[in-house]
Amino acid sequence: MSEESPLDRFKSVLTGTARALAHEAEVEVAWTADAPNQTGNNFRVPMPGRSLPRGQAMEARGFADSMALKLRHHNEVLHNRHAPSEPSARACYDAVEAVRYEALGSNSYAGIRGNLDAATMVRIGADPITRAANADEVPVQAALSLLLREALTGQPVPEVARAGVEMLRGWIEEKAAADFEALALSIDDQKSFQSLTLDMLQHLELTRVDPADQQPDESNDEGGDEETDEDQDGGDSGEDQQPTEMASETTDGDSDGESETDSEAADESEDGEAGEDGEEGMLPVRPNRPWTDTPSSFDYKVFTDSFDEVIAANELCDAEELARLRAYLDAQLKGLQGVVTKLANRLQRKLMAQQNRSWDFDQEEGILDAARLARIVVSPGTSLSYKVEREIEFKDTIVTLLIDNSGSMRGRPISIAAISADVMARTLERCGVKTEILGFTTRAWKGGQSRESWLAGGKPSHPGRLNDLRHIVYKKADEPYRHARRNLGLMMREGLLKENIDGEALLWAHTRLLARQEDRRILMVISDGAPVDDSTLSVNSAGYLEAHLRKVIEWIERQSPVQLVAIGIGHDVTRYYRRAVTIMDVEQLAGTMIEQLAGLFEDD
Repeated sequence: MSEESPLDRFKSVLTGTARALAHEAEVEVAWTADAPNQTGNNFRVPMPGRSLPRGQAMEARGFADSMALKLRHHNEVLHNRHAPSEPSARACYDAVEAVRYEALGSNSYAGIRGNLDAATMVRIGADPITRAANADEVPVQAALSLLLREALTGQPVPEVARAGVEMLRGWIEEKAAADFEALALSIDDQKSFQSLTLDMLQHLELTRVDPADQQPDESNDEGGDEETDEDQDGGDSGEDQQPTEMASETTDGDSDGESETDSEAADESEDGEAGEDGEEGMLPVRPNRPWTDTPSSFDYKVFTDSFDEVIAANELCDAEELARLRAYLDAQLKGLQGVVTKLANRLQRKLMAQQNRSWDFDQEEGILDAARLARIVVSPGTSLSYKVEREIEFKDTIVTLLIDNSGSMRGRPISIAAISADVMARTLERCGVKTEILGFTTRAWKGGQSRESWLAGGKPSHPGRLNDLRHIVYKKADEPYRHARRNLGLMMREGLLKENIDGEALLWAHTRLLARQEDRRILMVISDGAPVDDSTLSVNSAGYLEAHLRKVIEWIERQSPVQLVAIGIGHDVTRYYRRAVTIMDVEQLAGTMIEQLAGLFEDD
């Protein structure tokens, strides 16, 4: 048996500690490269580097401690029963409860306090409060939770969030200072703490004073309220709830509802990144709307491309984090290693068979054919036989993998896509076929700086594409696989995957291919549905992005020397691409990629 690695030992100790802290023997701890999340007794925490850097180890312990404290001290049914319906109030309500159960552990154990501080720094680091330029941009729930944390535990507000907190400190303390004192006295009683929290939210004018809301014991409404509150968790909950909801699979119905709400908010907001504080609840919808005819004069426009970027993967992430993400991807690859190796070997045999040399026999001159010398011994009058070596023509080839990096790919789909790209790049490099790996998403939810410019310009009608593109180069065609290997781990990074504008991404990848000198150029697109960008679709016709994608595909398939093939994950892409296949299980992706690629080579 192989020796247990330090990372395995750390995970084992972390699991035992979480079980002891939660008073629950069934707790299981696993690693994740996505947002840390908790589903029942299953905890998923950030995986530290192989050398277990102290800071990363404390972050993992902090998230595990927080989840264990929640399991021990938090009653979800009680929490949901009287939760406010207003989105902002609900976010504050959830955040304050998280402060309560974390404070119970922080005040009891110095070690837990340090771990929770490390986890808090990770959460705050991605919060809009660190970027707020004025009080209107400060998320109330973030400021409120940090001030309450300061009051309950004595821990100061983190430096990165201090400026944002100070913008609201005076207002919060003026209205809720007495509430903070009362909450501190009820920290170990969730029901009392909950009642005081609702009072505080009224004092902060985040909820309406409604006599009906003061009747917590009305049995007629309890069931309905609980169901409503649970539905709202997915879109409006605070920091502690969002990662769990994000990691789980949302239903189409929930996604549609979220999309409509977000679109309305985007129309009314004057901030291009409004709602960023609920970022994980803003996953784009995969509508796959039925195609509607558009006029032949359809003209695709871009409001501004000033904020678009084409960027190398290693520029979006520091080397240490990139190494950690790659380690996580390698851990995912272990379970599929046997399958993908067989598939890769099969593709390699097919490609090498086309490159193998062959011989023309019975030639008048050339290399003496030793295998036929026996005929001369038997019949001395037989003339010598020669053979001439020749090579089967094998076109110089480049393959571009264009991977959808949208939010709906989060989780298993993007992991399998990254693994498949990794296997493909290694296999094709061994066969002398150059490979380029590209990804496409947007820089922001809700339009980013492009939308801000549009709002500042008076909201002109039909502005066209209204978001900031982010096109990512994971591996250049001429770059050896070993140099780009770590870059593929970036796909596992939390916060990278946002919205997708497929038509422009396809044109970008196609343009890069046309600039190459190879005889055969293949573009393989991996996506999971129709193009979606709420900002663009909210101010243009419903089929705007889809129509552009269709025109781009039609032009490439009819006029371009580039061979185009698409693989759809969970959604039918055959209605867009002439050569396409749809898979319903992401585990099929690697095999399907190899089959499609092998088919393209065999066609020639």
